[in-house]
Amino acid sequence: MNKLLPTVFLLSGTASALHAADDSVSTSPYELTQIFNLPITNSIVTTWVISILLILVIRWSVGKPKMIPGRGQAVMESLINGLKDLLEPIVGKKAFSMAFPLLIGLFLFILIHNWSGLIPGVGVFGFYNEHGHMQYWMRPANSDLNATFGMALVAMIAWLFISLKVAGPKFFIWELFGNKADKKETPPLIYMMLIPIFVLVGFIEVISIAFRPVSLSFRLYGNVFGGENLLASMTGMAPYIVPIPFYFYEVLVGVVQALIFTLLVAIYIGLMTNHDEEAH
Repeated sequence: MNKLLPTVFLLSGTASALHAADDSVSTSPYELTQIFNLPITNSIVTTWVISILLILVIRWSVGKPKMIPGRGQAVMESLINGLKDLLEPIVGKKAFSMAFPLLIGLFLFILIHNWSGLIPGVGVFGFYNEHGHMQYWMRPANSDLNATFGMALVAMIAWLFISLKVAGPKFFIWELFGNKADKKETPPLIYMMLIPIFVLVGFIEVISIAFRPVSLSFRLYGNVFGGENLLASMTGMAPYIVPIPFYFYEVLVGVVQALIFTLLVAIYIGLMTNHDEEAH
């Protein structure tokens, strides 16, 4: 605890500088420059820097896997085994080998970038534009709606691919539009009357699937952007003292939001792939 408190005070000072540089947190990232006529924003820079650091730290701490794991390898194995035990019952054994790399990648990426806004220097250093507002060089990746929506699209494309690969097109279509009533126990007339109802329900389900990227991306973006504003407001009111509990709160929110995003994608996959042989 004695080592932790100075770090928290330093983080509070960082957020205070952010608040002093700009009256409010921008809802969109700042464009810093262009490469091949493509805009490079401060959230993209943060994505590149944090992702490269994450890869280097994991490679340096884990190194070549050993039979007797070191400290870094033991931490990574514990994380992987914990997520494996959590996600395998959801997606099912058939889809697990295909879905797990996607799910653990999403969890780690979202978690690290959720926490990146708490690093001293993020959201502080930059330059002033012609309107006198500071455009800082780095900003949490998940506070950019483009980033969260891109992750959601990738997750749903992977969902479609894994579902068709594991369950098959026939079962995929039946799961959406098929008559779920038991033909042996349902009178023929009632069974026939239920067919158009299940087809209509299938079209409603297709619409809900189409909105999944929107709900996934806005949920993550809203929580990270809200956290930015919360820290900026608290440090503007009373820097160094009041923001400390909110930093611990944002650490918790970062974990919860990464877990929610990952679990929702796992549930979407499991709804199509985690069926026993009788269901097929």
